Amino acid sequence: MTISRRKLIQGVALSAAATAAPVKLVYAQGAEFTYKYANNTPLTHPMNIRAKQAADAIRAETNGRLDIQIFPSSQLGSDTDTLSQLRSGGVEFFTLSGLILSTLVPPAALNGLGFAFPNYDTVWRAMDGDVGAYVRAQIAKVNLVAMDKIWDNGFRQITTSTKSITNADDLRGLKIRVPVSPMWTSMFKAFDSSPASINASEMYTALQTKVVDAQENPISVVSLFKLNEVQKYCSLTNHMWDGFWFLANRRAWERLPPNLREIASKHLNAAAVSQRADVATLNGTLQQELAAKGMVFNAPKTDSFRDKLRSAGFYAEWKAKFGDEAWATLEKYTGKLG
Repeated sequence: MTISRRKLIQGVALSAAATAAPVKLVYAQGAEFTYKYANNTPLTHPMNIRAKQAADAIRAETNGRLDIQIFPSSQLGSDTDTLSQLRSGGVEFFTLSGLILSTLVPPAALNGLGFAFPNYDTVWRAMDGDVGAYVRAQIAKVNLVAMDKIWDNGFRQITTSTKSITNADDLRGLKIRVPVSPMWTSMFKAFDSSPASINASEMYTALQTKVVDAQENPISVVSLFKLNEVQKYCSLTNHMWDGFWFLANRRAWERLPPNLREIASKHLNAAAVSQRADVATLNGTLQQELAAKGMVFNAPKTDSFRDKLRSAGFYAEWKAKFGDEAWATLEKYTGKLG
């Protein structure tokens, strides 16, 4: 299955046009268990396409006993609001970025550590292995259940209007837009950059007016926001990776009979693996399209970036915050960080 750029852009349009009325993609009359699943992505995002397939398969295999209704595009509220609803039981399922979940479960940000993962192979070994198991155990402590397979949110890349980024020195003094996040800010300060926290809605204008000269995001965001119009270069730094944890309210999850839990987890985990492949295909397609429009791509080596973060004390700072156990678990896959 291929998710086209057109579908992705249509999804953003649907997201912008969404009203307060819920979009129920799956509905079965007389279901024994009717559960809400909320997320912040558009209808045509690979996440919702695969989630709908999973919900349909779950409804069919349970003979209609479990009906999962999908509420896309943040229809039930912001990520913070929906996380509160999930914890209270107002929403039974929610997919959330680990970096945002870290406001409640600090180790959930472990996967987003700067220049920890060099490629997707390492990501999936870690997140399907001990790193994922460690984070899920921490999530369980706040009475949430995380499915075994994390969904792909993507590697983040750096775009600039002035030059390609080939090594850590190229980041010195760079005026770069970042989200409001301690991890982002501390990382780019460690590179001696000038990070500026700017809302996504204001990002294009800030780049156009040279308030900042650079930004960092997954390629899909570069395409959706048409940042190629104000950014010439895209350096495939893969400097941070984040995923969406598929979370369940523990009480609601344990209300399901064991056989229904088994069916639900089976299809949700399979959907996550399919969504990963969709995102990989989409990223490759979008890179080709952006290159055809004049954006210049390069793939720098990561050695100098890691060295700079070590010498600046970035890794030491975050090791202290995450703790020795979490750090050792991560380094099993990434190698020595700091």
